[in-house]
Amino acid sequence: MNKPWNNKAWFLVLPVLALVAFSAAIPLMTVVNYSVQDTFGGNQFFWAGTEWFEEILSSDRFWAAMGRNLVFSAVILAIEVPLGILIALNMPRRGWGVSVCLVLMALPLLIPWNVVGTIWQVFGRIDIGLLGRATWALGIDYNYVNDPFDAWITVIVMDVWHWTSLVVLLCYAGLVSIPDAYYQAARIDGASRWAVFRYIQLPKMKRVLTIAILLRFMDSFMIYTEPFVVTGGGPGNSTTFLSIDLVKMAIGQFDLGPAAAMSLIYFRIILLLSWVFYTVMTNYDAEK
Repeated sequence: MNKPWNNKAWFLVLPVLALVAFSAAIPLMTVVNYSVQDTFGGNQFFWAGTEWFEEILSSDRFWAAMGRNLVFSAVILAIEVPLGILIALNMPRRGWGVSVCLVLMALPLLIPWNVVGTIWQVFGRIDIGLLGRATWALGIDYNYVNDPFDAWITVIVMDVWHWTSLVVLLCYAGLVSIPDAYYQAARIDGASRWAVFRYIQLPKMKRVLTIAILLRFMDSFMIYTEPFVVTGGGPGNSTTFLSIDLVKMAIGQFDLGPAAAMSLIYFRIILLLSWVFYTVMTNYDAEK
């Protein structure tokens, strides 16, 4: 006998839908409205059509920021995912060390983004920062304010310090869910540590790794607060990512139409790349 369908349960979802409509759908429609109009002040708007989209897509400034975003996300994924797996593999599975390690891993995630940026801004200063003074004492010419390469290294190391813990915790959750019988069978067969990782641990972590890669890609591609606090997008435009460039255009220059069009293009790029990541990884798992 089939269980009767209770439509009254939908009323419990209505407050959530109303909240989403208020906090997401309405602002999104406002951005869409600005993206197809132009204003000359006095709260008077004029139809512009796709003019702003064409201007953004033909702008060297946009594509330069896009390139910096892609390079940054690629570097972050190439560092944080293997490092997170390595740390998770070496964390204890039993005893008091588990709680200690989990707390230590969670601590960076609890720090607000603007505080992380401020910490590293001071940490890297060559006059009072521990990192800056240490590199100066070692004879290393380090100055993230004037050197684009040093600015990139600072932003990358800062992000690795802040977000590798997320990958570690997700991978650790996948590892602890593996039954001990798998390891016992591997010991009986005389499997090496690499074989255990390749044929037991890695397959069991694929789902959490998919989540970790998607989350880290989206976060790194949308990064704003930390590099803005540390470098302000400089020196020059070396660390001006799409998010920073968008804020400069919308607030600094008050170009609402181009900024709205750019934000919609930015949003679509994130959705498209995330869909590609998810599709490729899930299809690979299905083939395996």
